[in-house]
Amino acid sequence: MKKIAVLLMAVMLMTVVFTGCGGEDVPNTDNKDKVASDLPTIGIVQIVEHPSLDTIRENIIKQLVDEGFIDGETVKIDYKNAQNDTNNLKTICQSFTANNYDLIIAIATPSAQAALGETTEIPIVFSAVTDPVGAKLVDSMENPGGNITGTSDAVSASKIMDLALQITPDIKKIGAIYSTGEVNSVSVINELKQYAKTKDIEVVEATIMNSSEIQQAAQSLIGNVDAVFSPIDNTVASSMPTIVDVLNKAKIPYYVAADSMVADGGLATDGVNYVALGKATGSMAAEVLNGADTATMPVQVMSDTQIYINKKTADDIGIKIPKEILEKATDLSE
Repeated sequence: MKKIAVLLMAVMLMTVVFTGCGGEDVPNTDNKDKVASDLPTIGIVQIVEHPSLDTIRENIIKQLVDEGFIDGETVKIDYKNAQNDTNNLKTICQSFTANNYDLIIAIATPSAQAALGETTEIPIVFSAVTDPVGAKLVDSMENPGGNITGTSDAVSASKIMDLALQITPDIKKIGAIYSTGEVNSVSVINELKQYAKTKDIEVVEATIMNSSEIQQAAQSLIGNVDAVFSPIDNTVASSMPTIVDVLNKAKIPYYVAADSMVADGGLATDGVNYVALGKATGSMAAEVLNGADTATMPVQVMSDTQIYINKKTADDIGIKIPKEILEKATDLSE
């Protein structure tokens, strides 16, 4: 990286200057300012703030610190939140590109798509992209082939539904609340439909385009389904209290795809640990800053999942969690 090279040269120059002063402690403000201005810069763009994505971002930064990339000391980090607005995403990524940042970290599929839409030169490391190939971000998971790679939070709708049928075995109709504008959500719902066919379960879709449609979508399922499912959908995740309020009042179990969505009132999931996902992303970002080529860095998929439940939600809607699930699950209601 050019800026890293410049930083090293500046440090060497400072050493020479101080040595030439005969050991006197004479501060050189000009050189200090030069070093500060030439720190490698990382732009972090996040589609929206909600617990899952916030956990990822926090642990990316923690991992970068562990690898020696400390904001204000060895790197500069510029974090931007797009407030779930695609126009904001574009503006943020254009700014990162115009300022020739050394690395862009894009959290969630829309962020990664926006970043790649603005540059094919600056390295991009994404996180929480469910289907990187389907989102047209990489050529393949093994060989991304361009200036972008990262980590996937791909979840198995089949595993979550297996769990759902253990908890509530009488499901004949499953509602699906998700955003049709998020390719990551569409791919998971397609898997749900394939699974449902094998179990003779009907999928009733309640699709949304933005958060203002959430309440109506949830209410449309009341009386029509035995349970509801949502993938890791950014619009849904940022509106969990609304959905949970509607479904809990109707005593409908709500199965979700992220631990944070369980913590926000969903009944259960068999999903990804987002602390681990953030740390893996941070490690990949550090590799890139150290010179690794994104084109040949395989996308990392978190293969280890864990069962998460919300015991309070179960009690509120009159669901008894089987003992064998309770023994291995993490209760996020506390």
